Amino acid sequence: MLENCGPRISSLYLHVPFCAQKCAYCAFFSEASSGELINRYVAALVREMELVAHDLQPRTIFFGGGTPSLLNLRQWEKILRTMERLNLLGAEEFTVECNPATVSADKSKLLRDFGVNRISMGVQSLDEALLDRLGRIHTREMVFKSFDTLRAAGFDNVNVDLMFAIPGQTMKIWRATLTEALSLGSEHLSSYEVIYEEDTPLFAQLQAGEFSVDEDLACDMYEDLIARTTAAGFHQYEIANFARDAALNSQLSTRNFPSHACRHNLNYWRGGSFHGLGPSATGYVRGVRTKNWSNTQLYCEQLEKGKRAIESREELSPVARAGETAAFGLRMNAGWPFADFQRTTGHDLRGEWSADMDGLVQRGWASRTPERFQLTHEGLRFADAAAESFLR
Repeated sequence: MLENCGPRISSLYLHVPFCAQKCAYCAFFSEASSGELINRYVAALVREMELVAHDLQPRTIFFGGGTPSLLNLRQWEKILRTMERLNLLGAEEFTVECNPATVSADKSKLLRDFGVNRISMGVQSLDEALLDRLGRIHTREMVFKSFDTLRAAGFDNVNVDLMFAIPGQTMKIWRATLTEALSLGSEHLSSYEVIYEEDTPLFAQLQAGEFSVDEDLACDMYEDLIARTTAAGFHQYEIANFARDAALNSQLSTRNFPSHACRHNLNYWRGGSFHGLGPSATGYVRGVRTKNWSNTQLYCEQLEKGKRAIESREELSPVARAGETAAFGLRMNAGWPFADFQRTTGHDLRGEWSADMDGLVQRGWASRTPERFQLTHEGLRFADAAAESFLR
């Protein structure tokens, strides 16, 4: 079996596909659902963990969604006790995504007791009209209350998730949201520009001409985000991610990222392996990419038969794998030190991709030194386009 070769995998992603209601912008696999299907999903997830536990020794764990915090105490306890039984607890970083409307003192305590030490809270906006526009179920007051609840439960590593360039969001509203979000004093902040994905209500509204996209305003909001987070003591380490650094006389130049950076995501951006469990979850294990069925019913049926619920497998060639790793890694401010890239992929970035790098340097999107290749401030704004050069 391929999965049994080499050292065990140190990153684990688990997808919880349930939401109280679907947000207007969301293209992730998620669904509003009944307690009965959630119980069935939890039982299936337990089975899937049992099937891969032999190949796991997690240093990072991430429960994403959907809304993982929607699960009730009994469901969470079943999952966490299973992880305990399978020796999957004790990760250096154990993140759970939460919606501010579904945070409680009891749930926070349970998660903390089982070793969850990082919470990512989907705030998106602190403007009531925009929260309504996005289809969010929480109010601005719930954000502050939930943040206090998490602190009281002992969480000292909290991420606040924001969105900008939301239809109807002015610069004044964005600045007010940023001011309040930064005043919370979180250790991490993520902020994403709204993306109009097909099959979402926002995309349909855009197509129908209900609003237009103002690219200049989006750029101004992004510049404001970088200036304000920097002034508040955050370090930008990836296009949309900002973290505080706990170390005095910070050695960011040698470590390349701040101490509160999300280590689970760093593993993705540096081309590391990870197991992905749950409906629609992708995994990347020893060069083989897998994707589970994006159908909770089918996912449960497969696992009830004792089988993995994998819809597709793809094995990339070594050079394609290296190119993909290069593309993901360029999202980070530090870019790619050539020695790190060669150690990670077995390929020299200056060989196969030398002309691609030169082209980006000439456009002003990248800089190149004898030690590393990285995107410039402008290049990071267009990182997806820059990355295409490396994807063969």
